Amino acid sequence: MSWSTLKAFNIDIYKLSNKKHDYQFDWDDGLFIIAENSLVQKGKGKCDLVLDKSETMITLDFSIDGVVELTCDRSLEQFDHPIVLEKHLILKLGDENIELDEDLMMIHRDTQQINIAEYLYEYISLAIPMKRLHPDLKEEDEGVVYYTETAPGEEQTNEDDPRWAALKKLK
Repeated sequence: MSWSTLKAFNIDIYKLSNKKHDYQFDWDDGLFIIAENSLVQKGKGKCDLVLDKSETMITLDFSIDGVVELTCDRSLEQFDHPIVLEKHLILKLGDENIELDEDLMMIHRDTQQINIAEYLYEYISLAIPMKRLHPDLKEEDEGVVYYTETAPGEEQTNEDDPRWAALKKLK
């Protein structure tokens, strides 16, 4: 796959009438060439997109469904992780191209086309869990007890713990 593959994600917005338009995009490993050190190298799925164009803005409603291949942090085995999500993005038409918020961008009003590949890549990447754990190991992980400063159901007190008094003197 190459950068030319990402042209399949182009939408000519200049000639679109002011109404809703439906698109469907299939994505695969070629989508992940956008970032050099991507967490994901392999995956496939589809994206249903509803584009609603008006005089002053374009709203994009993404419905993403697919699977990506991840490496387990514990066993280093490859496994498939499902991706199912809905995202909403607003593109305001203005005088410059800037990101105003994570779900709101301004694009120049003379923009001829948009490419949704970057948005699709970003949404999929953000859906990857911080801790990538193979499904076979999830049951083992549920029994692990992690350290917390207070036991469950116990309120934290403001009293100083005498075990730490010597260390506090070193501050």
